[in-house]
Amino acid sequence: MTKPSAFQAVTDSFHRAADQLGLNDSTRELLSGTYREIRVQVPVRTADNSTRIVYGYRVQHNGARGPYKGGVRYHQDADLDEVRALASLMTWKTALVDVPFGGAKGGVQVDPATLPGAELERLTRRYLSQVSYVIGERRDIMAPDMNTSAQTMAWMMDEYGRKSGHTPAIVTGKPVELGGSHGRAAATGRGTVMILEQVAAHRGWDAAETTVAIQGYGNVGSWAARLAAAEGFRVVAVSDVRGGIYAPGGLDLDAVDTHVRESGSVVGTPGTDFIDNDELLTLDVTVLIPAALGEAIRSDNADQIRARLVLEAANHPVTPAADDILADRGIEVQPDILVNAGGVTVSYFEWTQNLQEFKWTEEQVNEQLRRHMVAAYTAVKERAAAAGNITPRQAAFQIGVERVASAAKLRGYL
Repeated sequence: MTKPSAFQAVTDSFHRAADQLGLNDSTRELLSGTYREIRVQVPVRTADNSTRIVYGYRVQHNGARGPYKGGVRYHQDADLDEVRALASLMTWKTALVDVPFGGAKGGVQVDPATLPGAELERLTRRYLSQVSYVIGERRDIMAPDMNTSAQTMAWMMDEYGRKSGHTPAIVTGKPVELGGSHGRAAATGRGTVMILEQVAAHRGWDAAETTVAIQGYGNVGSWAARLAAAEGFRVVAVSDVRGGIYAPGGLDLDAVDTHVRESGSVVGTPGTDFIDNDELLTLDVTVLIPAALGEAIRSDNADQIRARLVLEAANHPVTPAADDILADRGIEVQPDILVNAGGVTVSYFEWTQNLQEFKWTEEQVNEQLRRHMVAAYTAVKERAAAAGNITPRQAAFQIGVERVASAAKLRGYL
């Protein structure tokens, strides 16, 4: 059987929700497709004075609820299908956490590790210039994603401003010095831990006895680890592209961070045992947080998962077939469109601060983030309980699809 594409796999959840909601054919067709997709050439002048051509994408999935919103990733596998899939997830995510955005995503198909800093800046500016015709502070707002950062957003803001004047709201996830929001860097990891706290409270788990393994120790995974530990949860394993580390009594995350700064990897942190990324996924822990690439948990390894709870901090880390296996085994999966929605929620706060030219404190940001995350979690929990036989993912998609369909109808699209 042919493996489904990333977009087909993600759209599977939409179609299940559409079936459960009884959407008519025209509504289903409108919401399952994308509004606009562009592919651009991005020529980059290299240090040896040659020109390297890479390709970039921007996909706008649905804007019924507000301006398009979505990150930009730099990765050698960031093709159009993957970007299309991630754009659709943003549509349902922004609807679920009730921020007034639609869904979009961008990508440049390049390994940024192959580009020196000056070339990376030139690539960023050229990509932004190529897609500038379809973005704007009230049309489509970009943000950082995999292998992009606050510095990337600063270059994008500056490049856009060359034609349009100072427009800080054109991107979010910027440095605080350039209009970025306090709390944005930690937001996705913080939102993940807020959902962990809600599930733990609902199940009556004691934090000190709740063990956590995190695949991925980038921005999201590292913040999730630190914040979970600060709340008393026992983080026993983390990993990166080189492998993972395990300490059953709990990791010393200060030592882990020091080792990462010195060596570039978590592997080899003193007092830890080496495990590979596949082993981390199958550890006997309470909570598993996949926070790296998509499709980490598939039909070929889902039956080996021993965690009682999976929190999808990455985008689409569990395939539809694996999702069904985990559900049949009684393993709860809290979906990506809920768990990692902290980033876009605080991006919304940053955008509003830029438009109002008024900065919030970090305490205000975190308080409002908690309000949105808890409200979304509660809505999902109540929807799942009322239906009686649906998973948190199905409940989350039902809410998101219902809200987007309502907005599309009110605007006269249907």
